[in-house]
Formats: sequence, structure tokens, C-alpha cells
Amino acid sequence: MAIPVLIAFILLIVVTVSRGLRVVPQGYEYTVERFGKYRGTLEPGLHILVPFVDGIGRRMNMMEQVLDVPRQEVITKDNAIVGIDAVVFFQVLDAAKAAYEVDRMQVAVTNLTMTNIRTVVGALDLDESLSKRDEINHRLLKVVDDATSPWGIKVTRIEIKDIRPPADIVDAMGRQMKAERLKRASILEAEGARQAAILRAEGEKQAAVLDAEGRREAAFRDAEGRERAAEAEARATTLVSDAISKGNVNALNYFIAQKYVEAFKAVSAADNQKVILLPYEGTALLGALGGIGELAKAALGGNADGSLRPRTPSAAAAGTAPGMTAEPPGGGAP
Repeated sequence: MAIPVLIAFILLIVVTVSRGLRVVPQGYEYTVERFGKYRGTLEPGLHILVPFVDGIGRRMNMMEQVLDVPRQEVITKDNAIVGIDAVVFFQVLDAAKAAYEVDRMQVAVTNLTMTNIRTVVGALDLDESLSKRDEINHRLLKVVDDATSPWGIKVTRIEIKDIRPPADIVDAMGRQMKAERLKRASILEAEGARQAAILRAEGEKQAAVLDAEGRREAAFRDAEGRERAAEAEARATTLVSDAISKGNVNALNYFIAQKYVEAFKAVSAADNQKVILLPYEGTALLGALGGIGELAKAALGGNADGSLRPRTPSAAAAGTAPGMTAEPPGGGAP
């Protein structure tokens, strides 16, 4: 009898010690219940409990957890049916609340998220549902986090995994996108043609303005040249008149001979003139040339023996050399 009692006593001691010692792993927290009532929470590490009085209630995972939200059909604001699934990231902050404030915590979070997805997406049309995922995620996160806060749970992120419209709507969207791109291409081509036409017109306008300015400048310079030529002609005529008034007719002979030679040169240089008829005797031209020679002699001055000498300033001013008289070229009247 002594041995069985000893064995039973040893077993009782082992069971008592095992019930009194608890090791909580990292990332978990255990709730302690005394006679079924919550007494406290055990953090990671070794803990001693009162055997047969205190017991472990719930083992709560304190790490961030990922919860898949199954796909569901949602009707949008414009009556389009889309399939949406999501993923929820949450973390237990208070083990006691998560253990005793809600039953089947993960099921509750899943159903709460699915309900709010229908609410948020149902307030948007199809285009907004496809293009505003960030806004949908933000609104879902705020609503679900506020709802789960009394449970000791912190919802960190909610992400919409996929939004899948029906096949006919996808085809219609594809045709719409193609039409929109064709429209944009047509608008860009029209804008390019318009811009090119404007630039071409601006270039032609600028060219016309520059051409007109060039013609204006050329006409101005031609007029200025003619004006200067006329001034030179008038000055030459004045000088010849002054020389004649002083008694020097050789200047007049020189002026007439020069014009005569220029006219004869112009007539002889014409392409359509094969035969030149002189209306005057050829000796008249020789006489004009003789007048030019006399004028040159008068300009340089002549000696008594027929040699030339430099003309004095007074003689140059009078238009005749000392000791010389003005005679018409060739010895005759001009």
C-alpha cells in the first residue's frame, strides 16, 4: 500500500507543478481565469499560477495578422455588378477585450469588412470604383477600424485586391477607350495642322513684310541715287553755265561732246541695231572730239611753242589758259 500511495503522491505533485507553471511564447498573451472569471493576462515568459484555482482562458495571438475577404458581388451606383475581394491586416492590442468582447473575432472582422465594402462601393459608379481604389481603401479602413476598436483590435490596412466587372462591360469599356484614343488622335492631328498653318501664315506674312521693306529700302536708295545724280547733273550744268558766262565756251563744247559720245555709244551698243545711220556728218563728231582736246589743252595750259604747261589757279578758275582764246572745236562754230 505504501508504494501506490507514494506513486500517487508523486503524480499529484507533478500535476500540481504543471498546472502552476505556465510558459507564454513570444508574440502571444494568455488570459487567466479563476473559477471561470477573468483575473489577468500573462505576457510572454514564465508564470506561476495557483494550481486547480487559476487556469488559462484564451491564447491570443498578438502579432499582426492577415485576413482574406472572399469575393462578393457588389452593385455600384450606376447599377453595374462587379466582383470585389480584399485583404485585411489587423493586430490585437488588448487580449482581454479581444477574448471576451467579441466571439469568433476573425469571422466578425470578415463580415464587417464585406458589409462596408458593399456600402462604400455602392455609393460610387463603375468608373469611380475602378479609378479610386485609394479612396475606397481609406474609407473602408476608417469605418472598420472604428467598429473594431471596442474589441481591442487595430485594423492597420485594408486593400482591395481585385475589382472585376462583367465581360460585356469590359468589352464596352474597351471600345470606349479605343474611341476616346481615336478622338484624342484626331484632335492632336487637327491641332498640329492648325499650328502648322498658323506658323506657315506667320512665315509668309513675315516674308512679305521683309520683302516690302526690302523694296521700300531699294526704292528709297534708287530715289536717293537719282537725286544725287540729278544734283551732280545740276551742279555740272551750273559749272558749265558759270564757265560760259565767264567767256569759256570750251566747257560747253566739252559738255555737249560728252553727251554726244554717250548717246552714240548707247545707239551702237543696242542688240537690235545692225546698221547705224548717222544723221550728221562724221566731221561733227571729230569736231566735238577736237573741242575736248582744246578743253584739255586749256586745262593744262599751253606755251608759245605749242608745248603744254601746268595751268595756273587763276586760269583754272576762268576756264581758259593765259594767251588762249575760246574757239569752237574744229575751228568752226559749235
